[in-house]
Amino acid sequence: MTHALRHPRQTARKQALFGALLGGLLALFLFAPARWVGQLLSLATQGHLSLEAARGTAWQGSAELWLRGGEGSQDARRLPGRIEWRLASQFHWQTLPSLALGVQMPCCTPQTLNFQVQPGFGQTTVTLADSHFLGSADILSGLGAPWNTLTLQGQLQLDSEPLRLILSQGRLQVEGKARLQALDISSKLSTLKPLGSYQLVVSGGKTPELNLSTLRGSLLLEGEGQWVDGQLHFRGQAKATEERENALNNLLNVIGLRDGNHARISLG
Repeated sequence: MTHALRHPRQTARKQALFGALLGGLLALFLFAPARWVGQLLSLATQGHLSLEAARGTAWQGSAELWLRGGEGSQDARRLPGRIEWRLASQFHWQTLPSLALGVQMPCCTPQTLNFQVQPGFGQTTVTLADSHFLGSADILSGLGAPWNTLTLQGQLQLDSEPLRLILSQGRLQVEGKARLQALDISSKLSTLKPLGSYQLVVSGGKTPELNLSTLRGSLLLEGEGQWVDGQLHFRGQAKATEERENALNNLLNVIGLRDGNHARISLG
């Protein structure tokens, strides 16, 4: 009889322990601190983006967004104000649950940036709806070399169609198109202000492509590149208009390897 009494008591204890553990995990899931988002972002970007002074939870919070030169770098720039985010789960009958992420950046985006994260078996898809970003070019100095040497000034304008990033078996595939314009750009390495305005277009596909062109100005930039197996391969050139060669000579030496009146740009 004693054994019979112990059995239901032990069962009740196990059920209470399981309930407490499940409740703890659920609370951790629902109220995970906002700083965890910053840690994940820093890990995913190899330290180039970080969130600091975070408030709230991983599901709804705000923080300061910093651009950094990566591990060991002393370069850092903060976007003005704070960014805010809201994360919600969405359940589907035929697929794994997805996440809807809305990000507001009062300094730089007139509308909320809306992301859809869809995990799958062997791959994860991240979709960004039409978006628009406008910010100051000097924030690039936070990324370290060569931006901290160039110290650019001007405006950055990023527009994108729906972008889809598909990560499958360690490989990244891009679908859609984005256009980055650098407008009325100047540098501390040249007294000529502005140097010009430029456009970089990223086109998705099995092998994403980049195209750099000059919209206007005395410093002429052009080039093409591809993103292959996680690495950027880019070839281009910079040169000055004939009447501005003397004024831009030093800047061309910094941009790339000189070849006559050109500077070669080579990445990857």
